[in-house]
Parts: sequence; C-alpha cells; structure tokens
Amino acid sequence: MNNLYYPQATGVYGIICHISQVKNYGQPEETRLIYWIYERLIERQLFVLPAHICVMITEQDMLEAPEKILLCTRWCIDISHGVTAREHGDAALKIVQEQKKLTRNGSNIKGLTFHISTKEHSSIEQYLPGIRKIGEIAHLVIHYQEQKEETGKGFPVTVAIGKSGREEITECIRSMARSHVHPEKVDEKMLESYLTFKYTPDFVIKTGGDHLTDFLIWQSVYSELFFSDANWKYIRKVDLLRALRDYQYRVRRFGR
Repeated sequence: MNNLYYPQATGVYGIICHISQVKNYGQPEETRLIYWIYERLIERQLFVLPAHICVMITEQDMLEAPEKILLCTRWCIDISHGVTAREHGDAALKIVQEQKKLTRNGSNIKGLTFHISTKEHSSIEQYLPGIRKIGEIAHLVIHYQEQKEETGKGFPVTVAIGKSGREEITECIRSMARSHVHPEKVDEKMLESYLTFKYTPDFVIKTGGDHLTDFLIWQSVYSELFFSDANWKYIRKVDLLRALRDYQYRVRRFGR
C-alpha cells in the first residue's frame, strides 16, 4: 500500500470523519445524513481520478448482492461527471500536475471493469439478469464462458465472469501460432495485440480482504492496488470515494 493522505480533521469535519469510521449498516436517518455530508466532503477533495478501474469480486458476492454491481457503476459515473480538476493550494496543484503527466486523464474515469471469479459449477444464470441492467445506463460488454454480449451506449463497462489471466495469455499464444507469427516477431506489442482485454487498469480494487485472482495478469503489472476490508454487499459510495482519495495521493512510478 502506498501513502494515504488524511487532511487535518477539525471541527464538524473532524466529527464526521470520526463517526464515518464506525460501520453502522443499519443506517437510521441521522446516520444516512452524516454519510451524505461526508460523501460530499470527500468528493470536493477529489481532482485526480484513475482513467480505468477494475473491481474484483467473487461469484458469492454477486449471489449475496446482485444489485450492487449496477449501483457501483452509477457511483463511478456520478463521481466522474462531478469531479473536475480543482486548485486547492500549491500542494494539491502540484499533485494534479504530476498525476496528469503519468495518467491518461486527470479528472475522468474512462472505463470500468468488473471481474467475477467463479468455481467449477457456476451459478451465472442467477445473477446475469442483474448484470445486464448495466446496459440501461452504460455501454456494457459481458464475457462469460465462450460468449460475449454487448448492449447499451455511453460509459464503457466490461464484466468478465470466470475469466483467467493465464487462460488469456495461453489463448494469445495459440492465436499467434494459428496466425503463423514468426517467433522473432513476438514481442510485448505483438502479444498485447492478441489480448482479449486490451486496456490497462490504473486502479484495481479488491473487496472483502480476499486474495487477488490472476485476471489481467499482464495488463495490471503497474496498476495501483487497493484492498477493502468491507465485503461487497456492504460497500457504500463513501468506501469507493475513500479508495479514490487514496489513489489520488499515491505517487505512481510504473516500475521505475
């Protein structure tokens, strides 16, 4: 984990920050109001966003909270639309300038990927309808088994169900062999041209404290990682905002 930045918390803001640390999932009206205020406070601090986010969850997560994937998509779209580069003093401005040099875009999320790890006997049919609802608000591409579905328009969202990074790399090699690519011509760019998922996520979020899968094993080599202790069904918008704030204040070195 890289550096976390927490602004000086005093007064009302300090009280809200303290209360927000308490996991109160019952959320009476007063608590919801506090979280709403806290969300707005964090959003006002954001001015650098990852261009592409990958969220890794499990099939059990989807079975327990099939509606959360649509909700998380809405949060990302809303945050991306609402965040613009702001000047919050010299220190913040310096961060913006440095991040813009390293990332493809400093204030917009350009794409979102969900990876759902599955077991041998998958229950895709139980939660696939919930995933398809994303197509009502975004451009959705679903990869599962040997199938690919595409629907909707606008904000690009990819959902990969049960896909393995090792399988993807293996298929790349097979495809190059079928195309009679000469071994001397095989390099990083050649391999990347055969990948199923051609984007490189800036930020990978794993919920529930489980280990990462090998999905996007090639593409995510320089990605920033964030592990959330909260289980997927309990993830709130404020948790996503905290993760994005964490990303904002990291110094990306891309292996250098």
